[in-house]
Amino acid sequence: MRAILIALGLTLALPVAACSKDAGGEAENSQTIPLTIDMAGTAHRFKVEVARSEAEQEQGLMLRMGLPVDGGMLFPFAKPKIASFWMKNTIIPLDMIFVRADGSIDRIAENTIPESLEPVVSGGEVAAVLELAGGTAAKLGIDETAKVTWTDKK
Repeated sequence: MRAILIALGLTLALPVAACSKDAGGEAENSQTIPLTIDMAGTAHRFKVEVARSEAEQEQGLMLRMGLPVDGGMLFPFAKPKIASFWMKNTIIPLDMIFVRADGSIDRIAENTIPESLEPVVSGGEVAAVLELAGGTAAKLGIDETAKVTWTDKK
């Protein structure tokens, strides 16, 4: 019985270790890419993680305790679509920026509610969704007239 409990404990501990975050909230093994939001002549620069696979997109920023000021996560899609996200198991509020294929912003959902199961949906077809720490768009004065650009080498 003791061996079963030890095996169960190790099984449960491994996923937690694999998902551990550094002090800034970024996953230890993730790579970031540069992303810029140009707003009224001002370039706001970020270093964002990219959720490329379906599994990475499902995980998103769940269970993160925070994000670096210049950090976030980008969810690119193979082809533009109506995007719908929720905040299940997401502890921190996020700004979700829905980005069209040309880099223009379709919609900004500011300060989404942590752990909410209510869908947050784009207004139209988008090529990507950018998640930043809640309040970032308002703090930087970013609105739907901004343009989002990034270079992803993968």
